[in-house]
Amino acid sequence: MTAIAVEMRNVNKAFGSVKALQNASLVVKSGQIHGLVGQNGAGKSTIIKVLAGIYRKDSGIVSVFGREQDAITPRSIEELGVHFIHQDRLLVPTATVAEAIFLRNEPRTGPFINYRKMNKGAADLLKRYFDLDLDPGTLVSELSTAQQKIVQITRALANEAKVLVLDEPTAALVEKEVESLFAVLRRLREDGLAIVFISHYMAEIERICDEVTVFRNGSDVGVVEPGQVGIARIVQMMTDRDTSEMYPHLEHTIGGPVLEVENLCLKGVFNDVTFKVHAGEVLGLTGLLGSGDKELVQCLFGLRRPTSGTIRLNGKTVSLRAPVDAVRHGIAMLPEDRRAHGVAVGLSVGENISVASLDQVSKHGFVSRDREASMVDGFIKELGVKTPDRHTMVRNLSGGNQQKVAVAKWLSCNSTVYLLDEPTVAVDVGAKVEIYNLMNRLASEGKALVFMSSDLEEISQMCDRILVIYRGKLINEFKHGDIDADQLLAAASGATGTAERKSA
Repeated sequence: MTAIAVEMRNVNKAFGSVKALQNASLVVKSGQIHGLVGQNGAGKSTIIKVLAGIYRKDSGIVSVFGREQDAITPRSIEELGVHFIHQDRLLVPTATVAEAIFLRNEPRTGPFINYRKMNKGAADLLKRYFDLDLDPGTLVSELSTAQQKIVQITRALANEAKVLVLDEPTAALVEKEVESLFAVLRRLREDGLAIVFISHYMAEIERICDEVTVFRNGSDVGVVEPGQVGIARIVQMMTDRDTSEMYPHLEHTIGGPVLEVENLCLKGVFNDVTFKVHAGEVLGLTGLLGSGDKELVQCLFGLRRPTSGTIRLNGKTVSLRAPVDAVRHGIAMLPEDRRAHGVAVGLSVGENISVASLDQVSKHGFVSRDREASMVDGFIKELGVKTPDRHTMVRNLSGGNQQKVAVAKWLSCNSTVYLLDEPTVAVDVGAKVEIYNLMNRLASEGKALVFMSSDLEEISQMCDRILVIYRGKLINEFKHGDIDADQLLAAASGATGTAERKSA
């Protein structure tokens, strides 16, 4: 009989009048990869924080390997073999790989750290679990995102982890790195570890998880085997609505060209890129990693200077030497890394929303706090930002709600062109639908949208036209309804047989 590693039954947790958990349960077995899914605010983060000792439960039972735990602390839960791999890679950038792996667990000779033994131990662990030859003296700051994730996991294994809880472990990884991580997780499962896998990527949940617990409105609403029920059923359980509502694409009246790009080049990255984006149009842009799509969008926002070519807005040639030039010309950009570039986590929700449009709530150089509050509260209500009030620090919001705050910041500017770089990455299904509906709203108001995404399903479903970039060149163009995700992948891979691009 398979041992139960973690058992949480009828757990309740309230913050004031808000009931974050209501009789919620989570049961994870050894030798199993167990998925935990739910929309932002569903309670999955709260129940994990209860397990981690960050929050104290109001009532309920928490047991680890059959032993009931009452007063859990972060240190006590680690001593029981439960380790947490957070989405934010909490590693000291100036530490070496070996120092990060053996933090607070350094091998010693007398009172002194035995660096030789520590470096060898780190190298052996990396080779054993990941088949990775990584110099243990390398600084954490010099590692790739995937390598930092590996160091986090290796640190847990060095501390004899029996349970791993991974929060959005693939959010910043490319496909090859995801496959490598999955291979390691399967190997750890075979070694008998219990693994909790928290992710918004439903396709990954289906590929890697043996069972999935679904949370909705603070409670668990079912435990299913994804290989048997499929993604559609899991999404339906999360949202309590039919998956046919997932991609609410609407037909809009397409106007004249707003943004025109002609023969744009960035040496060594992309060449002779020419396209137009019209008023009321959602233009999709996609390509494989390194194709040049991200750099192209960065040039359109003044983050990079193109080598040659022309950019026109409403028929007038513009020079975008810096983001301030783009903003002045009515271009807004929602970046992929919202925590680093989209929001200021050290500021409040209200400060983040109003920071780009203070001139609209100011008079004679002085900000009207009443006008600012009215504008901010309006966007909080319109976008459904889940926050106690406008004064709440953005760092305390979920990823999906941080994304909404970043969107609200640019909506307040009433821009003409919106550049959306992976706007739905690492947000839940419900938040994705809200972002799609916002795109529809902007398009209906005559805004021009450039929607860049590696999620080929949403690109094929939500865009009026789709441009495919391959090795720095726009090679294909498709209209909505003419192509599906599989065909888009073939086009982005440079496969033959796809239609040649015709300039719009």
